[in-house]
Amino acid sequence: MTLYNEIPVLDLHDFTKGDTAKRKAFVEKLGKAYNDIGFVSIKNHGLSDALSQDLYSSVQAFFHLPDHVKSKYEIEGLFGQRGYTGKGKEHAKGRTTGDLKEFYHVGQDVPPNDKLAAEYPANVWPDELPEFRTNTLEAYNTLENAGKSMLKAIAIYLGLEETYFDAKVEKGNSILRPIHYFPIENPDEVPADAVRAAEHGDINLITLLMGASAEGLQVLRRDGKWIPITALPDQIVVNVGDMLERLTNKKLKSTIHRVVNPPKEKMKSSRFSIPFFMHPRSDMDLTCLDSCVDNDHPKLFDDITAGAFLNERLIELGLKK
Repeated sequence: MTLYNEIPVLDLHDFTKGDTAKRKAFVEKLGKAYNDIGFVSIKNHGLSDALSQDLYSSVQAFFHLPDHVKSKYEIEGLFGQRGYTGKGKEHAKGRTTGDLKEFYHVGQDVPPNDKLAAEYPANVWPDELPEFRTNTLEAYNTLENAGKSMLKAIAIYLGLEETYFDAKVEKGNSILRPIHYFPIENPDEVPADAVRAAEHGDINLITLLMGASAEGLQVLRRDGKWIPITALPDQIVVNVGDMLERLTNKKLKSTIHRVVNPPKEKMKSSRFSIPFFMHPRSDMDLTCLDSCVDNDHPKLFDDITAGAFLNERLIELGLKK
């Protein structure tokens, strides 16, 4: 086991455009990182600088709207799966104190005649910022494509057909989540244990995270040490989620991570972050792969579908009753 002081950087072009040797090396390095720490940084992921800048501009413009305007887009009954979720309403599994953040969910945009339209709520768009829709959907599609390539490499590493995940994630229940870690004018007025994002694992198969506007993300190494994660402007961070850990019987690690509070003098500053949570379709079977279960690695999880697992976690996070 390698104890990383920083997460490895890989070039996705080595897998998508490289020769046999480059593809093989990419898969091996990715597999090792996902065994040991569960995180990598990826270059050549498809997001252009212009799109990233336009996206952050429209996201920041939305979160700078007055609270009473933003609250128009918090739709009862959607359990936070589309539109706006207000400040402090989500907490990590096992906690009751809300995180110091607000966020917006953009999901799979399917036409009304698609059979998945009955399962996926329609997206909610802020009237005040028409560019928000354009920029978030373009980023959604770009990150989804990068995620599909990452899953092909993961499938090869696991000894599966390269196309194993293709049908499972086609029009999957993925979420783009712009997050605003809002300024705290008086830190002494928030709960003593309140943090920007308490330690947690992600629910999904993999998460693709654009570089945040400020530092704060930390990953728990397997020896119990927290290490800071900062992707360079041309990189995204891609980590294993709980669904993939479950599918692989913990062969691939869904590593605990958090966003810590800055020093008190910086609590009055905002932090923005935009993760893409890549989910499969809800009927995907998350039963542990036979190839990941043996005498030395007994089966650790009960059988469950992705949809049922997501529902359990939404309840644990306080988003669903």
